Amino acid sequence: MNKTEMTKVEGYLRRTFANHNIRLVARPKKTDSAEVYIGEEFIGVLSVDDEDGDRSFNFSMAILDTDLDE
Repeated sequence: MNKTEMTKVEGYLRRTFANHNIRLVARPKKTDSAEVYIGEEFIGVLSVDDEDGDRSFNFSMAILDTDLDE
């Protein structure tokens, strides 16, 4: 995932979730994914899928049961 793609996807996520604090951070030693943050809090991983000649991006976010008690 290059910087241009990261900027485009970051903008899409900010618009979709109406949150300008969302940011993508490149992962060290990985070029097929980026970390997703809201402010300083890590919320998930964005991965690139190049299968079948179609490029797409998959956002994965884990929600821990302990987070639900807050």
